[in-house]
Amino acid sequence: MAVRNVYLDHNATTPIHPEVKKSINEALDMFGNPSSMHSFGREAKKVMEDCREKIASFINAESDEIIFMGSGSEANNTVLSILACPRTECIAGGCKGIITTQIEHPCILETSKCLRDRGLEVKYLPVDKYGVIDIDMLDKMIDSKVGLVSVMMANNEIGTIQDIRKIAQVVHKHGVLFHTDAVQAVGKVDVDVKDLDVDFLTLSGHKIYGPKGIGALYAKKGVRFCSFIRGGHQEKGRRAGTENTLGIVGLTKAIEMRRQEMADESKRLLSFKQKIKENIIKNIPDVQFNGHPQNSLSGTLNVSFDGAEGEAILLYLDLEGIAVSTGSACASGSLDPSHVLLATGLSPEKAHGSIRISMGRMTTQEDIDYLLEKLPIVIKKIRDMSTAYNQERKS
Repeated sequence: MAVRNVYLDHNATTPIHPEVKKSINEALDMFGNPSSMHSFGREAKKVMEDCREKIASFINAESDEIIFMGSGSEANNTVLSILACPRTECIAGGCKGIITTQIEHPCILETSKCLRDRGLEVKYLPVDKYGVIDIDMLDKMIDSKVGLVSVMMANNEIGTIQDIRKIAQVVHKHGVLFHTDAVQAVGKVDVDVKDLDVDFLTLSGHKIYGPKGIGALYAKKGVRFCSFIRGGHQEKGRRAGTENTLGIVGLTKAIEMRRQEMADESKRLLSFKQKIKENIIKNIPDVQFNGHPQNSLSGTLNVSFDGAEGEAILLYLDLEGIAVSTGSACASGSLDPSHVLLATGLSPEKAHGSIRISMGRMTTQEDIDYLLEKLPIVIKKIRDMSTAYNQERKS
């Protein structure tokens, strides 16, 4: 079989949808600043507000609860920074603490470290072997210092989906604000902010076949808010900087296409995921699948191979034209084992031997067949070079 180009790293980023490209191209001549009062500015403003309404509708929010941002990371930083603001109108009752989990995206964990260095108390919820938090433990951890709890909806590395509705109920019982990083969830599973009853929710364009450099934050009406990027009065004073109108147009079209394609795509990817698991079990010994077996993203599969380094697997598959990941793209420059996998109880050795396969709308049956042809060959090649693995097998 000839070398194919197979992209299986959709959790890192997605190719732009053809309809998104078309919508951006059609909007290229719309160069006015939405804050300007002349006709060019008013045109851009109208398009932007129409987009805001469509995005809000997708997650069952009100249009003025949507704040456009430059990325999911910026949106997450914005929410956490609320607790660091000394102004009493920006924090819940002068609270000085945050609770998050051990498996959050680096933009949450690194910002949490920064908050801790600034005197705030940060508590980290552990997870079980599937990456699921203990809600009863969360209930006990919330005290009078806690002003915010942040729990991601779907994990970017192992795909585990948390029970956000139940978590929000527990958090609100204590009168505490709740945020969920839904970057990996929006556009892949149904998200209804009213049903979930979250105070803040983050989403991003490039994870759902939209452009990079655009994200959005849902902030429930009435919740106290503090700007992270200060300057002009854009976004009703909640996020300074001239709005990225082309990015907003692209994000909106991506969401419109998700509304049309998400359900059928999820079923198709789930069937691919099951086929990959069954084939690996049949043809490759000494493996472990990571993440929840049922409550997980349909297109995400994380698997550990004894006796094979994840980086080596990635590089050998890349030589065959197959793109996978060893974890979060935002941490791929690190040689440390995945913090997510370590949190689930995996040893550093098993964590190092893991890859993430994340599929998307363009993934075909032929792509999966090609992966399943090449993967056993690659694992065998790497294991044959591993003295430690072969000695362990003999003993």
